[in-house]
Amino acid sequence: MASETRLDDRLGAGHPVVAFDVGGTDIKAALVDDGGRIVELLRRPTPLDGERTGDAVVSATVALLEEFRRTHPELRPVAAGLVVPGHVDEARGVGVLAENLGWREYPFRDLAAQALGIPVAFSHDVRAAGEAEYRLGAAKDFRDVVVVAIGTGIAGAIFIDGTLYTGGGMAGEIGHSRVADGPECACGGRGCLEAVASAAAIARRYTALSGVPVAGSREVLERAKSGDAAARRIWDSALDALALDLSHTVALLAPEAVVIGGGLAQAGDDLFLPLAERLEGILTFQRRPVLLAARIGENAGVIGAALRARELLDAVDPDPVDPDPIPAPVRERAR
Repeated sequence: MASETRLDDRLGAGHPVVAFDVGGTDIKAALVDDGGRIVELLRRPTPLDGERTGDAVVSATVALLEEFRRTHPELRPVAAGLVVPGHVDEARGVGVLAENLGWREYPFRDLAAQALGIPVAFSHDVRAAGEAEYRLGAAKDFRDVVVVAIGTGIAGAIFIDGTLYTGGGMAGEIGHSRVADGPECACGGRGCLEAVASAAAIARRYTALSGVPVAGSREVLERAKSGDAAARRIWDSALDALALDLSHTVALLAPEAVVIGGGLAQAGDDLFLPLAERLEGILTFQRRPVLLAARIGENAGVIGAALRARELLDAVDPDPVDPDPIPAPVRERAR
């Protein structure tokens, strides 16, 4: 189902582009006009197909672009931004590994550019969301800042003196630093932050401890506030783990601010106040970063992808778009 999102033209004037944010559950697609407005925002289920998921994702982007062309024939995007989760090599344009989604060494950038018929900027979903937050949201007033997304997983985007640091695609994987003796993590490690304090882990750990299924971390928090001892134990341990991990980040990078987004950030003061208190209790002489809630919201990834597409056009003068550039085999699969 289509929906329209107005962002007060916050992307500014520029080329019209299309953007895709691939998640474990759905793909978000945005059509951005030359005034910087998201004209239409679509969501479609991520087509999970084992080792062929990469191909299926590229075909899904083709179908979404064709849908935009049908509903907005007057608007012709001249570049695309595509962001995906997992380990991403931006220089090569490759999704190196996404265990939960099935691809390995998948050349997203080149295959998507061929299928869509326009240049494609390719990046990591959290780094793209971080860039949106850095340029347009809560992080825009800082030069040294870490933007952390806490949802199903945990990862961060690191900005040093105003420059995004990627570490060859490996930087920002704070969800896989060890903060406890357990539980086991999907990455093969034990006690990773993501296995203790992600929104998914909080719900999973509560159910394992109490035997009571819950819909998510929000329900665990509500149970903790109502006096449920098991819920309080799980929530407090997640906060302890987050504070410990942030203390390592502060000691290493000394950011001016840490911006937190994702599903867990919706807890508001129930997250930020005790987290700040715990972090203060760990730090000694280190710089105290400001802890801020992300402002862009759930569409930060797709907005970051649009920004990447526009940046690509700053360096590449796009050729006129072919009226029907999509290769026939890819088009047929998308239908």
